Amino acid sequence: MDPVLEVFIYATAVAVILQMLIVLALAIALRRSRVRVEKLIAEVHSRALPVLSSAETIINESRGKIDVVMNNLVATTGTLKKQMDRLDATMNDIVDRTRLQVIRADDLVTRTLDRVEETSEMVQNTVVSPVRQISGFMQGLSAGVSVFFGNNRRRRRANVRVTQDEELFI
Repeated sequence: MDPVLEVFIYATAVAVILQMLIVLALAIALRRSRVRVEKLIAEVHSRALPVLSSAETIINESRGKIDVVMNNLVATTGTLKKQMDRLDATMNDIVDRTRLQVIRADDLVTRTLDRVEETSEMVQNTVVSPVRQISGFMQGLSAGVSVFFGNNRRRRRANVRVTQDEELFI
C-alpha cells in the first residue's frame, strides 16, 4: 500500500472515533437534560395545575357575579347619560333665561338713564333757567339800587379824598 493512503486511512479512523466520542457525549448530555426537564415538568404539574384549577373554579363561580356587575355598569352608564342630558338641558335653559334677564336689565337701565336725562333737561328748562333769570334780574335791580343810593356816598367820599389830596399838596 501506499504510505499516503495509509495516513489517510488512519486519519479517517481517528476522525470516525472522534465523531463517535462526540456523539456519545451528546447522548449523555441529552439524557441528563431529559432527566432535568422531566423533573421540571413534574414540579410545574405539581404547582401550576392546582393554581390553574383554582383559577378556573374562581372564574366559574364568579361568572354570574361578573355578569351582574357588567349589567349594573351598563344600567348605571345609561342612567348617568340620561342625567347628563337633563343637566345639559337645564344648563342651557338657565343660560337662556339669564341672557334674557340681562337684556331686560340693560333695557331697564337704558330707559332709566334716558328718563333721568329727560328729567334733568326738564328741570334745567323749567326751574334752573327761570331761577337764573330771576337771579340776574335781582342782581341787576340790586346793582341799580346800590348805584342809585351808593352813588351819593361815593361822590362824598370822592370829594373828601380830593380835598384831602389838596391839603396834602403844599
